[in-house]
Amino acid sequence: MNQVAIRTEYIKLDQFLKLADCIPTGGMAKALLQDGLVRVNKEPEERRGRKLYPGDIVEVDGEGSFEVVAQ
Repeated sequence: MNQVAIRTEYIKLDQFLKLADCIPTGGMAKALLQDGLVRVNKEPEERRGRKLYPGDIVEVDGEGSFEVVAQ
């Protein structure tokens, strides 16, 4: 599992996907989420604005698993 550090209290899911190099632009998050390819803490997620906090686990089909950690 890859760890992705954030400097703020939380990060929105679309921004996180870009930070984790799952997508090249934030705008591509919408398609990825609509296709059901993203899970947060083992639950399917479709909201780009979902707030992620340290300790959350994001799974992206074809990309792997990522843990949000505080920097």
